[in-house]
Amino acid sequence: MKEKININTWIRKDHFEFFSAFEEPFFGVTVELDCTATYKEAKEQNVSFFLLYLHKSLVAANCVEPFRYRIINGEVWKYDTINAAATINRPNGTFGFGYLDFYEDFEDFRMAADQEIEKVRNSTGLIPSASGENVIHYSALPWLNFTSLSHARNYAYQDSCPKISFGKLKDENERKIMSVSIHVNHALMDGFNVAQFVDSYQALLSNTGVKAYF
Repeated sequence: MKEKININTWIRKDHFEFFSAFEEPFFGVTVELDCTATYKEAKEQNVSFFLLYLHKSLVAANCVEPFRYRIINGEVWKYDTINAAATINRPNGTFGFGYLDFYEDFEDFRMAADQEIEKVRNSTGLIPSASGENVIHYSALPWLNFTSLSHARNYAYQDSCPKISFGKLKDENERKIMSVSIHVNHALMDGFNVAQFVDSYQALLSNTGVKAYF
């Protein structure tokens, strides 16, 4: 389900019109997040660390309203729920695209995600998932501890989906630290909203709850 935003009465009307005219309206930041508690949680529950931190990122994104905004045919729409379109690594070094529905309960999310991951790993080629607009584009680079990241873009294709990438987990002062790159469309949100997402995500990774920003 989605709801149309009235641009004429929207508080970000001027910002939307300004940045929508850019050839590249996306901006990005890279932050380091403490994953110690979530890494321990995954080991204790014998579940995928990747799926656990991915699920928590979706919880945080769904709690920050601008992350649910999308531009469709020049109009702004707010989705009720945002899912994941993720790159799935294969044992042979290639990857494919997978579509992972968001469920508030992690176990429900994990079971559905496991099936999709298995399907992608047993396939060949990219097989782009028909995900629609209500997704975040996710990727993981568990081999690299990056400090910045850029994305391949087709500027002829209108795109307003956030892009989140996860880096290598590293040990630092007895903590588990991971770089996270976040790219968003400036016509839909600002750095303040990215900071809200980061704060919510870090709280979830630390198992201290989450604050919703609606």
